Amino acid sequence: MLSVFDIFKIGIGPSSSHTVGPMRIAKRALIDAHHAGALNRAVRVKVELQGSLALTGIGHGSDKAAILGLLGAEPDTIDPDEAQALYARYKNGGEMRLFGGPTVDFDYRRDVDFRGDILPDIHPNGMTVSLYNKADAEVFATTFYSVGGGFIASAEQLSRPPDNDLIGLAANGPLPFASAAELLVQCARHACNIYDVVLANEDAKRPRAETDAGLLRVWQAMSGAIDRGLRSEGVLPGGLSVQRRARRLFEALTHEQHNQESERLFDWLNVFAMAVNEENAVGGRVVTAPTNGAAGVIPALIRYYCAFDGWNEGDTRADGKIGRFLLTAAGIGMIYKQRASLSGAEMGCQGEVGVACSMGAAGLAAVWGGNAAQIEHAAEIGMEHNLGLTCDPVGGLVQIPCIERNAIGAVKAANAARLAIRDTGEHRVTLDQVIETMRQTGIDMSSKYKETSQGGLAVNVIEC
Repeated sequence: MLSVFDIFKIGIGPSSSHTVGPMRIAKRALIDAHHAGALNRAVRVKVELQGSLALTGIGHGSDKAAILGLLGAEPDTIDPDEAQALYARYKNGGEMRLFGGPTVDFDYRRDVDFRGDILPDIHPNGMTVSLYNKADAEVFATTFYSVGGGFIASAEQLSRPPDNDLIGLAANGPLPFASAAELLVQCARHACNIYDVVLANEDAKRPRAETDAGLLRVWQAMSGAIDRGLRSEGVLPGGLSVQRRARRLFEALTHEQHNQESERLFDWLNVFAMAVNEENAVGGRVVTAPTNGAAGVIPALIRYYCAFDGWNEGDTRADGKIGRFLLTAAGIGMIYKQRASLSGAEMGCQGEVGVACSMGAAGLAAVWGGNAAQIEHAAEIGMEHNLGLTCDPVGGLVQIPCIERNAIGAVKAANAARLAIRDTGEHRVTLDQVIETMRQTGIDMSSKYKETSQGGLAVNVIEC
């Protein structure tokens, strides 16, 4: 059963599907090789990045993530500076001690293969890890798929019907739901709100104190990304010469005298969201919300509306305003994960910033005292006006248009929540309908606009 901590995973940038996922795949492959008795026979390892993982792999850090995974690194604990140092070291080749196994001779140019010509039918983010013995014969190979938001899956998992999909929402929680309609039924049946339903399922997994501690860690990581982004300046890596702007905008905003509060709202949401995604762009510590590419929307909303004048640990507990925001947003994210996808390579950016906008609108509506129906309405509005949003990163980097897009997504989310709270009448479109529309739109969308950098801004903006 999906948890709030499946939706909000602490990791490093710049991409949950292209960085966090490949890191987890590489380590998982070595664990499976050990269980198969093949790991200690290896003298060489090879990583094959397929489809979108290859086409935008360097800009998204997929090669770096694969190397870190082979070393046994975990996305939530690896220090970003250490990660960069290890990547620089092994990109030049040399001996590598595989996680749980032997030391092998590693040659980056030979052992990291970018196969953009292979677009797997089952999912566009395929990754194969192979091991070879002294005779250069393959002794082990496995393929996993990075399916968005840091989730990984085998072909067997992805081939199962939804009711049996290990990635999907299991029915063993006390208040299970697999759609927004079912979630609303649970709320009505138990006279509670969406965050109460999500919390009941979390309580079935672990003691409440552990959930509270986890929510605190998630917000600390989100808040930390904002703070680092507001302090940092310089040029983002990758060759586009994109300047960090969050610090400059923040300093200007704090010294300006504005009379228009609506303008200040936009400014603050913009600067907080951009601060997070500039940190993501440099490979810093961020939280999938629900992906790295969309990591700035929810932290910006929480910082402005829940923590602008400070916060304490009580706010992050399950019954605090930040905790309820995160629980509500995660509940909405779980439905998107099960009924559609969080992968830009499958859905375009509607599956990333679009979903973040929907989740953020729901969380904000909950904080503002909305009932379950109003929260569902806010989530629906948030996605309805992001349908068809493409993912076309210039140069394969999570910079243009990704950083500004998070700022726009945060503003949209606030407006969606406001509309839902103000409108007390029935609405015509349901969240389930808009999620299904997103799924169908993602299927119909050309692969050029789904995280391949082969269309849109990626081909119409000169990289250098």
